[in-house]
Amino acid sequence: MMTRRQTLGSALALGATAMARPAFAAGMFPIVETAQGKLRGLESGGVSIFRGVSYAADTSGANRFMPPQPVAPWAGVRDALHWTDVAPQIPGDRRHVYADLIMVDRNPSGMGEDNLSLNLWSPGLDPNAKKPVIVVLHGGGFYSGSGNSVGMDGEAMARFTDSVVIAINHRLGAFGFLHLAEFGGEDFATSGTVGMQDIVAALGWVRENVAAFGGDLDRVLVYGQSGGGAKTSVLMAMPGGKGLFHRAGVMSGSALRMMPPEMASATAKRLMDALEIAPGDFRKLQEVPWTVLLETQAKLEAADRAKGEAPRSFAPVVDGIALPRHPWDPDAPAVSADVPMIVSSVLDERAYRMGDFAMDEARLTEFARKHLGDRAPEAVAAYRAEDPDAPPFLLAARLESDLTFRKSAFAQAELKAKQGGAPVWTYLWTQPSPAADGRFGAVHGIDVAPSLYNTRGALNGSSTEANTLAAAIASSWAAFAANGDPNNERIPEWKPYSPPERTTLIFDEDLRVESDPRADFRQYWKP
Repeated sequence: MMTRRQTLGSALALGATAMARPAFAAGMFPIVETAQGKLRGLESGGVSIFRGVSYAADTSGANRFMPPQPVAPWAGVRDALHWTDVAPQIPGDRRHVYADLIMVDRNPSGMGEDNLSLNLWSPGLDPNAKKPVIVVLHGGGFYSGSGNSVGMDGEAMARFTDSVVIAINHRLGAFGFLHLAEFGGEDFATSGTVGMQDIVAALGWVRENVAAFGGDLDRVLVYGQSGGGAKTSVLMAMPGGKGLFHRAGVMSGSALRMMPPEMASATAKRLMDALEIAPGDFRKLQEVPWTVLLETQAKLEAADRAKGEAPRSFAPVVDGIALPRHPWDPDAPAVSADVPMIVSSVLDERAYRMGDFAMDEARLTEFARKHLGDRAPEAVAAYRAEDPDAPPFLLAARLESDLTFRKSAFAQAELKAKQGGAPVWTYLWTQPSPAADGRFGAVHGIDVAPSLYNTRGALNGSSTEANTLAAAIASSWAAFAANGDPNNERIPEWKPYSPPERTTLIFDEDLRVESDPRADFRQYWKP
């Protein structure tokens, strides 16, 4: 087996060759015939790119808050060269260093309601190739982001892993999760899940069409980070998704419970009141300009923050139909028992939400006391003993990461393992980001770009170590898509997660496998 440095060198050499001698075997503008009509894409460095492919119809007017509707077939050739709209969403705010690093504002194209589209990258268009298919769901919770964003670019991944890569756009916020069942009856019984139904519709398009792009419709991986992981968590509990994907990955986004209908109905009533729409006139919500609807949503969330409250935002609703139950409570969903999983977290997740970089030991103890009361000094001493040189800010972030992201990830992995169906693997990313003088540590999102073999992101840099880790994690996702098992030549043997061993792959400069890493902290925060 080649060393990591040799492997990396080979990959870079291949990349240099591709740059020097661009190939257009399928033509610069390849045409693929789908079930709906012919699409024209663009070849770049041996990868065929199809942008803005509509998998469902425009969601404006009578289609707003309704399940995704089919795309009308077309005659002739339709260009797939440009991004489509992204879902209406409150714009990203660049005033925080982290937001700038992840380019939160970069969602190519503008906002609009004709946004049910996907972007596809394929290393070959042979309909008999049956290459693994990697479908990535974007982050941003259920309220922001897009499959058009810089972080979702799949070109490098398609080339590096010889896989078909697809990024999805879907409805967000009130447009995707406004629960109107109480007001609209049967016609709107599932309006609180239409953003997730969009994802199911996109996977239906994949099943119907991906073979024409060189993909294997029976080897489809769906995964995502943060909000993308939460969507994957929900998808695994949706009967409509059954059979449309065969492996699943949840990165820093283990969502155990979703919105109860009574809470969602109250949030919907609040929005209607703000728009001066009576419950009996709820259909007027389909006539309100999307700009007014979005601005009203933003004003309500701002009002919550002004009162020191968490914003009452929108998320998938347990409607008893599209989403019959909470995704991972009280147990793992039976509908996806046969789907193998990877569940992960990163060491310093919450650093992205915190700004007290100059925190001292006293403020660290005060921070811990908010969560632990009189146990705070004991906890701080334990975190300090684990990492004596870490600044207090990072220890605070690590403590809160254990309490939130990692606690949910542990619970999800334990439930999947207990189910006794398909296996689950877990990893922990501990390699810190070099960005902003390293202040964020191994921050939320640090593994996103490497997972798509994007080695030019600001969070990761392009050092030899960063490229080596990118090759390792991208190869693991590709192997998982191909075989249902993430093991490959770039990583040590990685066994499935199961108590009491709780085998976990550690992504660090020293790539290794450990049994139940940081077990003391897992036990400390155990419910």
